[in-house]
Amino acid sequence: MKIIENEDLSSIKKRIRQATEQTVDPVIKQRVDDIIEQVRQRGDAALKDYSQRFDGIELTDLAVSKAEIDQAYNRLDEKVRTALEKAAQNIQSFHQLEVAQSFEDDSVPGVIRGTKVTPLARVGIYVPGGTAAYPSSVLMNAIPAKVAGVKEVIMVTPPQKEGLNQAVLAAAKIAGIDKIYQIGGAQAIAALAYGTESIPQVDKITGPGNAYVAAAKQAVYGQVAIDMIAGPSEIGILADDSANPKNLAADLLSQAEHDVRARAILITNSLNLAQAVSDEVEAELKTLPREEIARQAIEQQGFIYLTDSIDDMLALMNEVAPEHLEVQLENPKQYLAQIQNAGSVFLGPNTSEPLGDYYAGPNHILPTGGTARFSSALGVWDFQKRIQYLSYSENALQRDASNVIALAETEGLDGHARAIEIRGEQND
Repeated sequence: MKIIENEDLSSIKKRIRQATEQTVDPVIKQRVDDIIEQVRQRGDAALKDYSQRFDGIELTDLAVSKAEIDQAYNRLDEKVRTALEKAAQNIQSFHQLEVAQSFEDDSVPGVIRGTKVTPLARVGIYVPGGTAAYPSSVLMNAIPAKVAGVKEVIMVTPPQKEGLNQAVLAAAKIAGIDKIYQIGGAQAIAALAYGTESIPQVDKITGPGNAYVAAAKQAVYGQVAIDMIAGPSEIGILADDSANPKNLAADLLSQAEHDVRARAILITNSLNLAQAVSDEVEAELKTLPREEIARQAIEQQGFIYLTDSIDDMLALMNEVAPEHLEVQLENPKQYLAQIQNAGSVFLGPNTSEPLGDYYAGPNHILPTGGTARFSSALGVWDFQKRIQYLSYSENALQRDASNVIALAETEGLDGHARAIEIRGEQND
């Protein structure tokens, strides 16, 4: 890995910002717009045509039957099924703590103010297919929605010639997903956003996908809500001399193997550690089954940055705003207050990032591309909305009327002022 020793903080911050800028390929955008319009106009027929064209599969029924789901669950290797069920329990128990409560305040005489928290009615989750199958993403998307009280959770996933992935279907059963449709790509996002004869319209779409899925989510935003535009996976590690270079190398590669565009960044105040990690990354790459992908990611997107102090390390990592942040410093929890920008934080030498990807409970649907500066991990709050309410007594209205009228008249909105004045006239 490249070791950067002499570049000043401001220069590398600028380079990091430029590297994380998200743009949409105009060719992809045009194709996605065309697909969305076809699905809006032709519904199921367009979905079936696109499945034949893009997936090479002729579909007669878009829906996946309950019998097929049950069969996948029963046939799944018991060890994998047990792991999924235990992971689901952990995810549910963690997200249960996020549930927001409605509130009401009557501390001001004659005035009742409140917020009613209510779940979305129907959400759709996108689960990638092809060579990559992610049953863990099924759990991470669906369980917070169920904890939030969403009445109907719909899953879409690309059809496969050899049949849908058994672990993905089993995970859907474990998570309590209500309906599954075998459709993928931008056409699946369009179907969820606008509805077709078979697939009902949803209120929100979550889940990662390829560039076409990301562009489609961006295009339908406003018609429906979306979770985020997911970019390539990222890991940032803060480490000092107390860290094990072999562990650090393994953790960096755990994200680099995802995608040639994945980012793996180590920031340290130890030159010895930096050199040892660089050597370990090269050694471990040679034995990694996905070496070709990981090597490109490490060579093109990865680097080790050497700073003088832990304060500088933290300042730079806050600029990176990584999806995953490991803190492998002595007494790591003491630095949590200084971490402002990260999707999910992993504290200490035993807390390797894959624990969060699969099992421990915190969500692995996380902001990427520096968006952790202003956004958060997927959670129960993403599947709830808040409705405010207000009640005034006659006496309270009389008490506050002049202030409201003054503000309305200042903004030139005489109709607003009149709506208050007329009530005072009626009460005289």
